[in-house]
Amino acid sequence: MKISIITVCYNAEKYIRTCIDSIMAQTYPDIEYIIIDGLSKDSTMDIVQGYGNRISKCVSEKDKGLYDAMNKGVKLATGDVIGILNADDFFADNDVLQKVADAFTQNSTDTLYADLVYVHEDNLDKVTRFFSPKKFVPTQMSQGLMPPHPTFYVKRACYEKFGYFDTQYRICADFDLILRFLLINKCSYQYLPHTIVKMRTGGASTQGLKSTIKINQEMRDSCRKNGVKTSLLYIYTKYFSKVFQLIRKK
Repeated sequence: MKISIITVCYNAEKYIRTCIDSIMAQTYPDIEYIIIDGLSKDSTMDIVQGYGNRISKCVSEKDKGLYDAMNKGVKLATGDVIGILNADDFFADNDVLQKVADAFTQNSTDTLYADLVYVHEDNLDKVTRFFSPKKFVPTQMSQGLMPPHPTFYVKRACYEKFGYFDTQYRICADFDLILRFLLINKCSYQYLPHTIVKMRTGGASTQGLKSTIKINQEMRDSCRKNGVKTSLLYIYTKYFSKVFQLIRKK
């Protein structure tokens, strides 16, 4: 089983080496690694080019945003399974993709997701939040709940059959994609009981009040587009459950 990993980046010189090194250190042998760069103005591409042919495919050109870049990567991918690891994220250990491959092989699932930890931007050993989707079920998406996208792995056939990221959404196209795959089109799913990704705080969906308002509006609009009954007030109730993620730091 070939696994394609896609990294989307723009002016990511500060962190991208950690991301790439975590992929290069994986024990699983059959990896296709694709980098989609938005024509960075810093030394991002110099760092990437330093890895030579260990990067399977690399594109550096202007794009229409984060999810447009992700779509480019998915369409270039030839792996049986596709995962996305952004430039400021990195794998939690060297056996992550082996665990992912074993789970797909043993359970014949269409998708899987796992645990994630948020870490301090400058202290990668300091966990600020533990995010486990162990009890997630797709019907919870009407409340704006979803498994962590950096841990979400999908058979390439699902993209080909049910579509790609909807670029009308600026922040929550990942929510819309997972909703379509799991809730609307009933792709099979599995929870992998391991922390597989560490994410630095400060991403597009964690940048303050304006970002919070925008993402919740987009989640409501995605549900409406897909015929899922919800309301903005109901989506905001999800923050009660997130309190427990802060309590469960590891």
